[in-house]
Amino acid sequence: MTELEKYYNKFNEDKRLTRRHGKVEYITSMKYIHQCIDELIENRQNDGNKSDTAACSEIRILDIGAGTGRYSVALAEEGYDVTAVELVKYNLGILKSKGSSVKAYQGNALKLSRFADCSFDITLLFGPMYHLYTFEDKRKALQEAKRVTRPGGRILVAYCMNEYGVLLYGFRDGNAKQCLEDGRLSQDFHCTPQEGDLYDYMRIEDIDALNRAADLKRIKIISPDGPANYMRPVLNSMDEETFELFIQYHLSVCERQDLIGAGAHTLDILER
Repeated sequence: MTELEKYYNKFNEDKRLTRRHGKVEYITSMKYIHQCIDELIENRQNDGNKSDTAACSEIRILDIGAGTGRYSVALAEEGYDVTAVELVKYNLGILKSKGSSVKAYQGNALKLSRFADCSFDITLLFGPMYHLYTFEDKRKALQEAKRVTRPGGRILVAYCMNEYGVLLYGFRDGNAKQCLEDGRLSQDFHCTPQEGDLYDYMRIEDIDALNRAADLKRIKIISPDGPANYMRPVLNSMDEETFELFIQYHLSVCERQDLIGAGAHTLDILER
């Protein structure tokens, strides 16, 4: 069993996304998934004069690194044709136990050979980029996502962000000096994970370089959680009305480019 598998055998991803900081990420990500779906349905209707129901029923979604199925199960329950791929057997077992229509397989983001070219309209790559360390592996994951996505389809890719890692693990938790000494932080404070580290962290320029290497066109890039991860105790102490107001605030600013790099995660929305 790999260190990653051991980690996810103990980590409750479902619970993370139902806590308030995780709900911000989930609600925002789902908003943009639905936005992509709506755009594709509208394009289909314009091209083929199809009804809403017919166009909706033809949308095929692939969730790579699906975890316990927080996104894939919800989308399947909305009536979409959803396929999930998950590396960790423990997570896959939880996903399958939910009894949804999701077609779930164990698999690796670097090799999706069970799927033919151009099989899906929307491909989600929400977890794998957190744990792939080399530029080449990340490029391979993007290329595989691109291969299985139809021309004109959407690829949504999530990353953990560099400054969040530096600020929290480096300075809040008191590890900055040691990370500089052992090479996990460069002199300009760029995270450089080493063997045994579970997460990799990106800057916007790193993401841009990957997109160029994979020849993928960005539609937009957003911050799905913004300051939420820095504000966990504050969010938890809010009454429901105030929390809903925070969600409204976040959704109104999550596309602002001056705020994106400092959030815990970034969601890159690409066109095949």
